[in-house]
Amino acid sequence: MQRYLLVLEYIGTEYMGSQKQPNKMPNSNKPVITIQDELEKAISTLTKTKTKTIFSGRTDAGVHAKGQTAHFETELELNPSKFVNSLNGILPNTISVKELKKVEKRFHAQKSARYRHYRYSIVNRVQRSAWDSHCLLVRFPLDVERMNKALSYLIGEHDFTSFKKVRTSNPAKICNMIQAKATREGDFVYIDFIADRFLYNMIRLIVGTLLMMERNSLAPETLKEILEARDITKAGSTISPEGLTLVEVIYNNINGESK
Repeated sequence: MQRYLLVLEYIGTEYMGSQKQPNKMPNSNKPVITIQDELEKAISTLTKTKTKTIFSGRTDAGVHAKGQTAHFETELELNPSKFVNSLNGILPNTISVKELKKVEKRFHAQKSARYRHYRYSIVNRVQRSAWDSHCLLVRFPLDVERMNKALSYLIGEHDFTSFKKVRTSNPAKICNMIQAKATREGDFVYIDFIADRFLYNMIRLIVGTLLMMERNSLAPETLKEILEARDITKAGSTISPEGLTLVEVIYNNINGESK
């Protein structure tokens, strides 16, 4: 069996997240459609064998990706360029594969990942524009310098219980945040996070807390106090997934190559 790594991007608005779920939504006959469902269907069509994919991690319903990764195995020796072209001819317009490469059997899309880079995109102006797709509209002014002071308290290894939704069976609560930074480009504010792991709804809770602080002109140290409280009731609201994008999954080594 040959193992291959895929790098893919998608607009997550119409999907119930990246990972496979039960076939029907609770209390509904509406089918659940995920990124993994569509990708596996396309790969299986081309390989003529039912094929399972392993993603680097889960993105929630409505979250987008520019650099999600997944691996799969097949008995076929694939031509990367031709296979990518064929996949993109089958996949919905909201999903596309950027790259395919053969990797060693020891490589694992999830377990081999060292860091993940997410970006939350905000458009900061009074009125919306038809061109502001996949951004959260925030009408009150944002002070990026003050936001960065607050975000600096998240750098390092911390217990992020204050920013973890309780509706999850995953016991993880410690994350090593190596970057948390806001930048402004005109009316747009981008908040980038790089960490070894992210908890369920963690980024949306952090950004929601930042916006709550900005709306009420709270001191940057407030974020530090909320982090140290280890109490989700102290945090702000979980904001829309529409502005959240998985930018890149970072690996130390893929077959001897640095990424």
